[in-house]
Amino acid sequence: MTTARMGVRKSDPPAVWLIAGPTASGKSALALDLAERTGGRIVNADAIQLYTDLEILTARPGANDLARAPHALYGVADGADAWSVGRWLRAATALLEDAADSDAPLIFVGGTGLYFRALTRGLAEAPPTDPQMRDDLLAEYDRAGEAEIRAQLAALDPAAAARIAPNDRQRLVRALGVALATGRSLSDWQADTVPLLTQDRWRGVVVAPDRGRLHARIDARVEQMVRDGVTAEVARLAARALAPELPVMKAVGFREFAAHVQGACPLDQSIRDTQTATRQYAKRQMTWFRNQSPDWPMIETADPADRISAALAVFEV
Repeated sequence: MTTARMGVRKSDPPAVWLIAGPTASGKSALALDLAERTGGRIVNADAIQLYTDLEILTARPGANDLARAPHALYGVADGADAWSVGRWLRAATALLEDAADSDAPLIFVGGTGLYFRALTRGLAEAPPTDPQMRDDLLAEYDRAGEAEIRAQLAALDPAAAARIAPNDRQRLVRALGVALATGRSLSDWQADTVPLLTQDRWRGVVVAPDRGRLHARIDARVEQMVRDGVTAEVARLAARALAPELPVMKAVGFREFAAHVQGACPLDQSIRDTQTATRQYAKRQMTWFRNQSPDWPMIETADPADRISAALAVFEV
């Protein structure tokens, strides 16, 4: 069944389906099933699956999945090259433009809430800050501590100071640098947004299995990663000695497995620590989607056929 059955003509923009959810929820499998049924193209909406360095740790689609349906924006960036939300959005915009003459849907799937927000609500990027100012602020952060930088930011951009998570050195410095360089808060810049997708063009769902089932899937996935060679993958990335603030270095499980690779703990401890960290990350993801996408239907069933039926109903196929 194709989106032509939805009343989409060649002259219309392609239908856009958004499939969000926590890690290990089964959202990628759902996207793949839908792509096979509709001829759709799957687009990555996960910030870490962008990077070539971590195929196993991020559960990036493998060769068999890639052969079943076209995929885009998976493993396209080197770990030393930090992608922003804006850069991902520009890449997604290009894909939407390329698909203008297609009657097959683009199926965005992932767990990075900011990507979905940028698509559906817009993103206003502030002008880049001077590299010297950024370096000076990073040095000040290291010298004076997070509390001092956060206090300075709170005086100029209280919304950002309240929103940015503890220990997020990069975003704190970025927000303060924008306010100092432009005389306008990052929050104000971000308020000037125009959605890339009009409301009539997209539908979204959240894949949300019950917590017990999700935790079991997470634990099993981490154990499979070890069998697939994740420690060697982590060792290769660690050997590059990249800057710790780069997104790829913050991948869930990297620090935990790197501890084993570097001889700081046994493998079974790294496995348990990665499972715990992944469960905590999944909880944060679900909190985001419940708060930021409260009107998106949630698909809670674990049965693959029922998931497909529920998604097709939402996407009006």
